[in-house]
Amino acid sequence: MTSAKPQFRIGNGYDIHRLVLDRDLIIGGVRLDHPEGLGLDGHSDADVLVHALMDAMLGALALGDIGKYFPPDNSEWKNADSLSLLCKVSALIANKGWKVVNIDSVVIAERPKLKPHIALMRQNISESLGIDFNTVAIKATTNELLGAEGREEGISSHAIVLLEKI
Repeated sequence: MTSAKPQFRIGNGYDIHRLVLDRDLIIGGVRLDHPEGLGLDGHSDADVLVHALMDAMLGALALGDIGKYFPPDNSEWKNADSLSLLCKVSALIANKGWKVVNIDSVVIAERPKLKPHIALMRQNISESLGIDFNTVAIKATTNELLGAEGREEGISSHAIVLLEKI
């Protein structure tokens, strides 16, 4: 007896980057102003939200993580726009015969306040993936002054994605 192949896959992603001086702060493809002039440190633009989402997409199909496809020791990805990397991951997923159904994500940061920017972040991600705006959920929370995020040493993000076989 042959078992039916699953028509849905769920992936989970996580990312964290340090806050440092002299770097842009980009989350969800939106350039933000941190009150202390801090930005996220990383090889690419260090967009924690998009990185967590890419890892969730890749994880849903057991394809590894973003470091496998965009290694930090490769100069090609230095200061890369994470939304363009997201498009590449989306194409990889589509080539494997899958599409994104919906996304649920959260960004953990004490500052800056993200609520005024969430609609634009959702738009950037939905357009990059070619999916409906209403299938992209982004929430923002603080860490109540606890841990690395609470001390403003960094910003992190978690993402869950549902893929459907096409």
